[in-house]
Amino acid sequence: MLHWLNRFFKKKPLTVEEMEDRVFIKGPHSRLRELWFLIRVMWGFLYGFRILHFVGPVVTVFGSARTEEDSPYYKKAVEVGSELAKLGFCVMTGGGPGIMEAANRGAKQAGGGSIGCNIRLPFEQQPNPYLDMMLEFNYFFVRKVMLLKYSYAFVVMPGGAGTMDELFETITLIQTKTIYNFPIILIGKEYFEPLMEFLKRMVEEGTISESDLDLFIVTDSVEEAMGHIKVNIVDKYGMELKKKPEPSRILLER
Repeated sequence: MLHWLNRFFKKKPLTVEEMEDRVFIKGPHSRLRELWFLIRVMWGFLYGFRILHFVGPVVTVFGSARTEEDSPYYKKAVEVGSELAKLGFCVMTGGGPGIMEAANRGAKQAGGGSIGCNIRLPFEQQPNPYLDMMLEFNYFFVRKVMLLKYSYAFVVMPGGAGTMDELFETITLIQTKTIYNFPIILIGKEYFEPLMEFLKRMVEEGTISESDLDLFIVTDSVEEAMGHIKVNIVDKYGMELKKKPEPSRILLER
């Protein structure tokens, strides 16, 4: 029933004409249309909360949807997903192809949980075939909350603007103490080297603190990444940060 209701609240795909007529700043709409937007947003949160409430400890993997299967980064993402599953984590991604597919694939092949939080786009992004559970959201900001809210650590692999958005959003939330200082691991030293140089420039200009560079690590080693997660989450908390809730029959959760 939950998925049926989600289809009911799904936004209709835009036509080519509607896409061409769109402007960057929409401004206010009618009160009724704004109310319907609010209802869809609230439903998106409720839908995500109801499903992800019971999945257990999660690590989110961010990365490009455009990475091909023969890429070294794809193969490394498969290894990341597999090793996370062996540590006892569910692996969550944006649910699409590329790095996301690879991480879900590794988790699935290792017998772990594999979750995708997909986004509905004007040109549909198809969910990858390695998902045990796939959620679909209308809005990027709702989906982003789901990718962050249930995660104990974050692995960031080479990606584009969306990956950088997710990375800096996560760093900002930890920097401002909005979420706990959970591990952030960037995998791909060569890829992230220009970014690191830019961050050091920020330190020199005083726009960030030098201590902000300690909020994450950069490595090429999956073993080092898993060790960092193990020390900071598994060993420190035993992954029991919160007791895993049980579904309620009264609330129609099972």
